[in-house]
Amino acid sequence: MTGKIKVMSIFGTRPEAIKMAPVVMELARHPEEIETQTLVTAQHREMLDQVLHLFHIVPDYDLNIMAAGQTLFDITTRAMQGINEVFQKDRPDLVLVHGDTTTTFAGALAAFYHQIPVGHVEAGLRTHDIYSPFPEEMNRRLTGGIATLHFAPTPTAHDNLAAEGVPERRIFVTGNTVIDALHHTVRPDYVLPPELSQVDFEHHRVLLVTTHRRENLGEPMRHVYRAIHDIVDEMGDVEVIFPVHRNPKVREIVREELGGLAHVHLIDPLEYEPFANLMARVDIVLTDSGGIQEEAPALGKPVLVLRDTTERPEAVTAGTVHLIGTAQERVYAETKRLLTDQA
Repeated sequence: MTGKIKVMSIFGTRPEAIKMAPVVMELARHPEEIETQTLVTAQHREMLDQVLHLFHIVPDYDLNIMAAGQTLFDITTRAMQGINEVFQKDRPDLVLVHGDTTTTFAGALAAFYHQIPVGHVEAGLRTHDIYSPFPEEMNRRLTGGIATLHFAPTPTAHDNLAAEGVPERRIFVTGNTVIDALHHTVRPDYVLPPELSQVDFEHHRVLLVTTHRRENLGEPMRHVYRAIHDIVDEMGDVEVIFPVHRNPKVREIVREELGGLAHVHLIDPLEYEPFANLMARVDIVLTDSGGIQEEAPALGKPVLVLRDTTERPEAVTAGTVHLIGTAQERVYAETKRLLTDQA
C-alpha cells in the first residue's frame, strides 16, 4: 500500500476537457498524495484531441467511442461498457466527472455500479426544465443524484444543491475552472489563423456567432440567421465570424441563410486556443453554448444567449449576459441595441 488516493478523471468532449484540464494538471502536481489517471471516451474525437494536445494531457485510457451518426443511446451504452471494463482491471478510489454531457452521466453511473465515490465538477447548475437544454439538464441532475462530492462553481449552484437536499458538508463552492483554462490560453501576441486575416478588427465591429443546440435545429436557427442577415445588410461596419458546427443539419441551414453574404465569414470550427483568442478580440458574442456564457464575460465581452433558459443565471443578473431566445425580431433588436450602444 502506498497510501495514495487513486483519482480517475473521466470526460469525452472538448468543453469537458477544457474545464477538467486545470483540475488534472493540479492533481498531477501532488504525486506524493494522489495517483491521477485520465479516461476519455472521445465522444467527440477530433475536438477533444485539440485540447488534450494544448494542455499536454496523455490519457491513461482512451475508449475512442465516436462513430458516424451516433445517437445518445450509442454514446451511453458504449461509454458505460468501456468504463466498466477499465474499472474491472484498474479500480480508482474516486471518479471525477464534469458538467452535463452523456459521458458525464455514463461515468457517474458506471462508478455507482462499482460502488466508487463520484466527485461532480461544475455541480448544481439548473434550468429547472428537463428538456432545455436536452439532454444536458437531466444528465447533470442524475449525476448529482449519484455524486458524493459536489464542486459547485457559484453560490447559486450551491443553493440549488442545498434545496435538493444535498448535505452542506458535501458541497464545495470552487469557482469555475474555465477561468484557469483561459488564463493558460489567451495572450495578446497570439496570431489568429489565416482564415481570419480578412476581418477588419480595427475599423469594424465584429460579432462572433456559434449555434449547435439540438433544441434550436430547424426554424429557430433560421430565425437567428435571418436576423444576422438583416443586421449585416443594414450596418455596413459590422462583420460576422461564424465557426459553423460540423452537424450536417446545422451546416445546411447556415449555407442556405448566410452563404455568400458579404462581411459574414463562415469558417470551420476552430480549435480551443484560436477560438479563445478570437473571443478576446470580438465586440459581441451570440451563442447557444453553455461554456461560452462563462468564457466571454470573463474576457469582458457582452453575450446574447440564443436560448429561452440558462443554467448560468449569475451573468444574467450581472448584466453581462442577455437571454434573448431565437425569435428573429428579438435577436435583431437586441443585437442592434448592443451595436448602437457601442457606436
